[in-house]
Amino acid sequence: MNFTIFHQSLNRIATILVMIALLAVCGTTEALAGAAQWQTSNIQLLYGNGYELGDNTRSTLTFEHANGWKYGDNFFFLDVINPLKDGQDSTNDLYAEFSPRLSISKISGKDLSFAFVKDVLLAGTLEMGIYSHNYLYGVGFSLDLPKFAFADINIYVRDNPNESGQTYQITPVWALPFTVGSAKMLFEGFADIAGSEGTTEFNIDFQPRLLLDVGNFWGASDSLWAGVEYIYWHNKFGIDGVDESLPQAMVKWVF
Repeated sequence: MNFTIFHQSLNRIATILVMIALLAVCGTTEALAGAAQWQTSNIQLLYGNGYELGDNTRSTLTFEHANGWKYGDNFFFLDVINPLKDGQDSTNDLYAEFSPRLSISKISGKDLSFAFVKDVLLAGTLEMGIYSHNYLYGVGFSLDLPKFAFADINIYVRDNPNESGQTYQITPVWALPFTVGSAKMLFEGFADIAGSEGTTEFNIDFQPRLLLDVGNFWGASDSLWAGVEYIYWHNKFGIDGVDESLPQAMVKWVF
């Protein structure tokens, strides 16, 4: 028996079980803490060519869920890389993140808004790959910016247990709806800006999206979106000199 493969298989199974459990947590958080104030889920399919590390051409199936409750909000996503390809001749992978936040103002009953900041939150993220987990904790700011559906920035301490020391990560996320004639559009995305840590280098993962509300043309607004996501990843995975830059075709179904 190849114990390395056996151990990797156990890690894969354990990670999948954790991801499934977190999906259940995302769906039941509001039941545990009170009725959800809002929630949304979507499934995305992305396809592109020119990736660094692994298959040059690949597809990604993504599930996202976000909700807000009495004392904060939660965000979860799960990526399945090359879901329809045989793992013997392609890179198949799973990756997920779970990001809960607690509103300090809602818990304390004090208004902490200032300037363009409407709320201050305790923020955390658990990053879960097949072979690695990273832990992030810090503070988040919900911003009050004109015309944005939402805009947040989270500032973390980033801890990779496989690397010595700790570093920082700054993560802005946003969604800006707008119209062009009768077409409803959405400019959304995120950036992860992380410092060097152990053997990993400073890196920036920037992924903006430009989407068209296709469903709006037949009276089903905010249900089906199509467009492009652009990836710019400087020092991908913290590897010095590995830079990724490419567009991905994207379809998103909101339910």
